Amino acid sequence: MTLRIAVPNKGALSVAASEILREAGYRQRSDNKELALIDAENGVEFFYLRPRDIALYVGEGTLDVGITGRDLLLDSGATATEVMQLGFGRSRFHFAGPAGEFTTLEQLSGKRIATSYVGVVEAFLAARGIDASVTRLDGAVETSIKLGVADVIADVVETGSTLRAAGLATFGEVILDSEAVMIARGDSDIEGFEIFRRRVEGVLVARSFVMMDYDIEQTSLERAAGLAPGLEGPTISPLGKEGWVAVRVMVPRAGSQRLMDDLYEVGARAILLTDIHACRL
Repeated sequence: MTLRIAVPNKGALSVAASEILREAGYRQRSDNKELALIDAENGVEFFYLRPRDIALYVGEGTLDVGITGRDLLLDSGATATEVMQLGFGRSRFHFAGPAGEFTTLEQLSGKRIATSYVGVVEAFLAARGIDASVTRLDGAVETSIKLGVADVIADVVETGSTLRAAGLATFGEVILDSEAVMIARGDSDIEGFEIFRRRVEGVLVARSFVMMDYDIEQTSLERAAGLAPGLEGPTISPLGKEGWVAVRVMVPRAGSQRLMDDLYEVGARAILLTDIHACRL
């Protein structure tokens, strides 16, 4: 049976998702006009869809797996399940209104809110017992207040420069922290899914770790291993130089330069860092 996977067809999510899939060993389209692609060797078929539609196709079981934004999954109301965070496409949703006019969520009661994410905003308000009118607007919602369509907007906020230019300011707590996620249909057993999940997970882990190699005197090995213990422990091999060993260990990419400094201080030499392209843990 072929695993059927939905991939965003355009935008930032599309580029990053295709990069991960390529690194995981899957074929990807070379022409952005292609709507589907069969990777027979790996037993999968990719369908390139609007990011907003992906959760619906997966939730109803038409497709098995998909990559989309958490915001789009929640906004859709689909029954698809989030199974993995993918670490890209991060965004944060806020309420915003005319600067100085709104300070608390309670002030939203009875107000008109414009957003591209009606499902997310309505669920947020309902959970807090706030009664407000929510209207869906696609595209830039910042002008809706000036045009008299809404009193407040709810939108993705990055630097806040667009809001400030429109005379708006955020207020209240964050509505949602979103990022790209892998989703799957509700069935507990999807043939081929576990292999796909492990491959993608291997790419994500490889991106956050590096392989470190160094030489060190045997007498200093315990201190060095304490600084860089690795996942299951370091790999240690004897060197031609008496009393010295070669060490290989997998370490987090973040902080790896500082770790090299620390290892040098305890006697490690010939310290090397190597990128990892994929792994299985």
